[in-house]
Amino acid sequence: MSEALLEVKNLKKYFPIKGGIFQVTVGHVRAVENVSFTLNKGETYGLVGESGCGKSTAGRTIIRLYEKDGGQVLFKGIDVHALDKKELRKIRPKMQIVFQDPYSSLNPRMTVGDIVGEALLEHGICNKKEVKDRVREILYRCGLLHYHIDRYPHEFSGGQRQRIGIARALALEPEFIVCDEPVSALDVSIQSQIINLLSDLQEEYGFSYLFISHDLSVVKHVSHKIGVMYLGSMVETAEKNEIFRNPLHPYTKALLSAVPIPDPTAKKERIILTGDIPSPANPPKGCKFHTRCPYATDRCKEEEPQLKDAGGGHMVACHLI
Repeated sequence: MSEALLEVKNLKKYFPIKGGIFQVTVGHVRAVENVSFTLNKGETYGLVGESGCGKSTAGRTIIRLYEKDGGQVLFKGIDVHALDKKELRKIRPKMQIVFQDPYSSLNPRMTVGDIVGEALLEHGICNKKEVKDRVREILYRCGLLHYHIDRYPHEFSGGQRQRIGIARALALEPEFIVCDEPVSALDVSIQSQIINLLSDLQEEYGFSYLFISHDLSVVKHVSHKIGVMYLGSMVETAEKNEIFRNPLHPYTKALLSAVPIPDPTAKKERIILTGDIPSPANPPKGCKFHTRCPYATDRCKEEEPQLKDAGGGHMVACHLI
């Protein structure tokens, strides 16, 4: 049985809404609401959902780029949000992130060598004499060449910049990496290269990934388990094959129906969701999905469903199950 590396329990993250002359708090955007999951060593947990559902906010709150508003994040049994600055600095190298946009996530005034090597010097992993050799080795592992070390980000393509971002995360020898839509800004031909690179690195070093994406076909390729988020909450979670073989939540079924099939002769029923996505600042009462669900009942409009086991660890939050 695999050992749990990360445990997320009822995580909450709200952003205040300011209003009036004195900018007082008049409400909150409930970006993440009671999200829970477990990630084992050497595994990838795919977090999927539409844009604005809170996936990226959850990832950033987990590694404490944002402070939580409730719940717990346990990394190797340590409560990440209970650590002071000194203790957090010690654990930082073990938790890294690859950002979505390879253009804005790199400092245009720094060379690749400085971008990747900065953290090595800051955390005392290398001295100034050793850092260049170490950076060249990391760049090579990520599919870049030794002479790239003295170049600036604007001299690279989008795929190469994302490799630099991966190299920066890899430099500190982490155990857990948040991949925040790492291929969504790239061409399809480049996406497969980056996904294969991440898979190869995981196989070689035993990393654990939280892979955030809105593309289920990508998540299927890299993940061991999948969690589906809607409007800040988890609505379904299960092993990858179980989610694709037997989706239970109407929202998951709609997402899967949108995944393209490479066979042009194959027929597939497309589920079109009607209505607008509710605002996370004012979520609907009861089930958050009931305003767009074709199967919604009166109970769905009044009572919020809780995640329950539908068998074999397949968790779903739906009154119809």
